[in-house]
Amino acid sequence: MRGRWTLAILGAVLIVAGGLLAHFTQTAGGIRIEDVRFKGAKGNTMSALLYIPPNATAQIPAPGILAVHGYINSRETQDGFAIEFARRGYVVLALDQTGHGYSDPPSFANGFGGPDGLAYLRSLQFVDKDNIGLEGHSMGGWTVLAAAAAMPNDYKSMVLEGSSTGKPFAAEGTTSWPRNTALVFAQYEEFPDLMWGVQLARDVTTSPKLWALFGTQAAVEPGKVYGDPAAGTARVLYTPAMTHPAEHISHEAIGYSLDWFAKTLKGGTPRPVDDQIWFRKEIGTLIALIGFVALVIGTFDGLLEAPMFSRLRLPAVADGTMPPHEAAKGRRWTTALILSAFIPALTYYPAFALGGTLVTPSAFLPQGITNQILVWAVINLLITLALMRFAPKRASRAGLVGQSVVIAVASVAVGYAALWLADLAFKIDFRFWIVALKLMSAKQFLIFLIYLIPFTAFFVVALHVLHRNFSTMGAPRAGLYLTNILALTLGFIVLLVLQYGTLWLTGKLFNPVPDPGFVPLSTIVAIQFVPLLAIVAVIATFTWRRTGSSLPGALIAGLFVTWYVVAGTATQVPF
Repeated sequence: MRGRWTLAILGAVLIVAGGLLAHFTQTAGGIRIEDVRFKGAKGNTMSALLYIPPNATAQIPAPGILAVHGYINSRETQDGFAIEFARRGYVVLALDQTGHGYSDPPSFANGFGGPDGLAYLRSLQFVDKDNIGLEGHSMGGWTVLAAAAAMPNDYKSMVLEGSSTGKPFAAEGTTSWPRNTALVFAQYEEFPDLMWGVQLARDVTTSPKLWALFGTQAAVEPGKVYGDPAAGTARVLYTPAMTHPAEHISHEAIGYSLDWFAKTLKGGTPRPVDDQIWFRKEIGTLIALIGFVALVIGTFDGLLEAPMFSRLRLPAVADGTMPPHEAAKGRRWTTALILSAFIPALTYYPAFALGGTLVTPSAFLPQGITNQILVWAVINLLITLALMRFAPKRASRAGLVGQSVVIAVASVAVGYAALWLADLAFKIDFRFWIVALKLMSAKQFLIFLIYLIPFTAFFVVALHVLHRNFSTMGAPRAGLYLTNILALTLGFIVLLVLQYGTLWLTGKLFNPVPDPGFVPLSTIVAIQFVPLLAIVAVIATFTWRRTGSSLPGALIAGLFVTWYVVAGTATQVPF
């Protein structure tokens, strides 16, 4: 029995090791991090992480920075910026926008929460109210612009990362508003038209909208400071060679922010812009995320030894209760792999466009992105059901439903408890870059229950067919894991390679649907499908090899993926 728990123990060790690395990185130099909740102007609850450097006291207040993530992200997404700001003596409020993370829905409300965040930051006795900066990525830029519009004299400078002034969600920029603005707009941005009205991101220097902000009628020169910092009219443009989501995890982008605030705010602790340690936290939380997966499947493995799950585990000796396995072979195997991998990718953009148009957020289905994923899942569920008869015939083990439900819930519950303890001890979630597993708020848990059944139904059908096509007990273990991972992820890998290859070659994503507005955001969301479906494949293969049934892995996948999606996106209606 001890051997059965080895993987769970390894997972726990990885979570602790990764959590310690992340903790000591984000608290380096005596920085304190507080998980804060505060009331907005309309009585709504707002959430943030507050980074307090040791130099910040009521007697000697420190400069402050409001740092805000983009759409369908959360406060932790800006942790690279927040860590480096705090290391330079700035008090940092890393805000959850309205409807994101643990801030009350709906999203987009109350200036995205920006005015509330700035007001709270200014209320802190250890913050120098004359030296406050604003930093936001994507929709987080519109969040801090809303704060600047509501409180035009209550900040000194700002950095917009992959964002813009003006329509659709901000006031128009002028030579005097917003104050002292640095713009980081990548050369391979997915949203050039939305942000600055140009078809190619590399042409942002010629945007009339940008000219109005910089006060010029000629192409803006990257790196050149326009205007006067003393008068609050300074502007500068940086155009790093990266994509929109890459700005989250870029030493270069963070460096531009550090340089700008060093020039426009007083009272910080000087450090070279290339003195950055934040990536250690990303590594730490990645290790913890890997540990989470190991803990969940290791817990499953250990629980199988309990007498109550005796029917679920494979017999130690062949006794006739294990149905014979036959997988697809030759051309059928190749065809099955192609269909499994590429149908989900080929239906991805049409499903997202359909979901975004027809299944708008409502009181019953309150999350827009989750609705789009749901439509994709339902479409692929129906396609899989239609193709199921072509998969190799295989008898299923009977009488396993009850035990499968209990062990799946217990395994995921242990993983959830581990995340809760990691948050309590280290103030972290499990993440790397935009791939993030977060605790659910009470409201998110109720939303989770709404989406759980349809997502679980998708995995029950999809993984059943996956195993019928590819899984046998006689298959080499490494080969089986690789096959199942590729069957679930290869299509999305190819899709992303094609999209970002096209973006690199032409400066623009290709558009496979009538409404191009869905393509940029959907493409960024698709990045998460690769690691998420790879994790599902690992869970599904591991549990199938232990039980000979697809059901336990499908139930764990349904619980895990629904939790991941609901906790990590935006809620667009009050709930």
